[in-house]
Amino acid sequence: MGKMGPVPAPFLRASRLTESRLTESRLDEARTGDSRAAASGTNVAPNDEYPLNIPAVQALDTIEFDAVTVFAGDNGSGKSTIVEALAIAAGFNAEGGSLNLKFETHPTHSSLADDLILEWEAKPKWGWFLRAETFYGMATHIELDDDPVAGVKHIFPDFHSRSHGQSFQTLLDSRFTSAGLYILDEPESALSFQGQLGLLSRMHQLVADGAQFIVSTHSPLLMAFPGAALFELDDDGAHRTEFDELRVVELWRRFLEHPPSLLRHLWDD
Repeated sequence: MGKMGPVPAPFLRASRLTESRLTESRLDEARTGDSRAAASGTNVAPNDEYPLNIPAVQALDTIEFDAVTVFAGDNGSGKSTIVEALAIAAGFNAEGGSLNLKFETHPTHSSLADDLILEWEAKPKWGWFLRAETFYGMATHIELDDDPVAGVKHIFPDFHSRSHGQSFQTLLDSRFTSAGLYILDEPESALSFQGQLGLLSRMHQLVADGAQFIVSTHSPLLMAFPGAALFELDDDGAHRTEFDELRVVELWRRFLEHPPSLLRHLWDD
């Protein structure tokens, strides 16, 4: 892939909570005596309301995006909540797709997008939100939208005729083709090791052409993209870090070096 250092964000620079939420945050701090906002220089959202009670969401004001930004963290840390909200606020369909693909099956996203103000370097003319958990519903919508004039079926590949991983790769080949904003929520869920290498290669090519990627992932392979801005999400918020310092990288290294050292803790009395 070649070496690549940090590249500034060509499109989405940052996101902030709306002024109404900031006002609520200050009032909440005054009521509770919470001094975290003053200590950190950020605005702390009310701590009793989902999704604003997620520490990483409260830290959004501290995050500046690069051409490739990767969110890592355990289940429940807020990775998907944040990337979904960013995608919706940027104009993408909540269940995935391009800026023009609009459909809804069963809404599962949070209301966070309503509380975000996005700060742009420039607005993208093209992009895609790949949300792994709703990919099947998106593919079904495309398959059923077969009106010969207004339908979209004829402009897409047949995703349902392929395996889950192959359908992801087909999407990458057919829609990740030009400079734009690409927001990916756990894309590794359908991709093998080789498939993830293919995604990294496509990302490298597109970033060189001026694209931007914001990725939520559990995969150290995707976290290793050269020059990516890595943020680890946990109970203390969101922290920019280095690849070797990521908790998941440490755990995978320990496991691969000596699997029994971790596995024995699963069944030892």
